[in-house]
Amino acid sequence: MAVAGAAAAAVGAAAAAASAPASRPIWSDNGDAPFEDADDRPAYARSGGRKARKKSEGGFFSELWDIIKTVVYALAIAMVVRIFFFQPFTIPSASMEPNLYEGDYIVVSKWSYGYSRHSIPWSPPIFEGRIMGRQAERGDIVVFKRPNNDGAGYTDYIKRIIGVPGDRVQMISNVLHINGSPVEDVQVEATQVRGAFGEGPTQLRETLPGGAEFRIQDFGPGSPSDDTDVFVVPEGHYFVMGDNRDDSMDSRYPWEVGGVGLVPEENLVGKAQVILFSWTPGASLFNPVSWFANVRPERFFTDLE
Repeated sequence: MAVAGAAAAAVGAAAAAASAPASRPIWSDNGDAPFEDADDRPAYARSGGRKARKKSEGGFFSELWDIIKTVVYALAIAMVVRIFFFQPFTIPSASMEPNLYEGDYIVVSKWSYGYSRHSIPWSPPIFEGRIMGRQAERGDIVVFKRPNNDGAGYTDYIKRIIGVPGDRVQMISNVLHINGSPVEDVQVEATQVRGAFGEGPTQLRETLPGGAEFRIQDFGPGSPSDDTDVFVVPEGHYFVMGDNRDDSMDSRYPWEVGGVGLVPEENLVGKAQVILFSWTPGASLFNPVSWFANVRPERFFTDLE
């Protein structure tokens, strides 16, 4: 009986083994053994099939939403960079020659003097003063919002810091004086460029108290700004001038007659650092041919002094 029972058990086990589906080998030299079992069910019956079908049905709107999100993210990143790090500007006039020419495309660092409401586009009145503020130095080229702009909105200007709080600034016989002493200047070269006054300007290298050196451009005596009263720079303000001394409406003129007067520190936008690109007047964004005809490659990536 025991032998017969053992034989029957063996026969049953063999039958069960035969009826069980054969498992696929882990590896086969014949290339017929995948690493994992394939799912032979229809796509809609698999896990996630319903989601895939919904995505397929709403494909256009899904792609449109992805594009909108990408644009929004890009604009947000650009806004953060513009407010906190860098902002580009195009030079619109000759008031900063010979260091900046009309058509120069410059980059301004926004962190140099901290942040005010003018660091934000359209200067919203959300707070007063500066956050993380640092004082500008004589010789810095700064972009600022023109104060007292007759309610027409704030306009961006670019000039050089000449007087800091406490300074006394005056022009006497076409010579800049700071705190009662004439500023040292040495003639560099006379050019033959025809200017607003009909004669070629003279270039001089000027050295401000503190050691800042840079070139200025002057057409000689005869300009109304060659002799001025003494300007005392109050706390929280700056006295600015253009490097093209006879062709710049700057702190020597009050804002009522087109100048900028004394510039409040809150109005500083940032410090000009480098000329990124440059084109002569006449280049047009909508005329690619003019990009090459008017380009000034020798001014590309020029650090500003």
